Amino acid sequence: MDSTQSLIERSIPFLAEIKNRTAGEELEVWLNENRGPGTGVWDDLARITRGGVADGWAANIEVDGPNYRRSRIAEPSEQLSYFSITAVYMNSVPVYRGQYHQHPYGELNMVVPLDPDALLGGPRGWQGAGWTAPDPGSHHYPEVKGGAVIALFYLPAGRISYDITPPDQQ
Repeated sequence: MDSTQSLIERSIPFLAEIKNRTAGEELEVWLNENRGPGTGVWDDLARITRGGVADGWAANIEVDGPNYRRSRIAEPSEQLSYFSITAVYMNSVPVYRGQYHQHPYGELNMVVPLDPDALLGGPRGWQGAGWTAPDPGSHHYPEVKGGAVIALFYLPAGRISYDITPPDQQ
């Protein structure tokens, strides 16, 4: 059975490989071309994360009911090249918006659809299976449509900010 430790161990070589790259469009394209679905790292991480959600150790804390959950799986550490690991589960057929937030140092976000038509919205539009890499300083509402999706995200220094006011409320 896979566990949080399996996810951490599988993340270590991946994070060591990308630790000196900056989140943004260039890295997002590279991740989707070189570490996307069908590659060993993406397939392994997706399998472990799907199992973690099913077994109740990943994305197990309700944010806004059972269809919007998240959990911090690992805090930043030297072993993880100072990234944290968090899993989010979102499920909605019509568009659903999650919590507005900012990425002070950017984010690497692995998108794992559980339903064939599920998509995650981010700063550069809708993403099915693959990666998004919001730039440092970017902010947005995460959105889902078409069903259930898991987002496994890696945050440099574990930094994410929920104390930012969305532009539509300023």
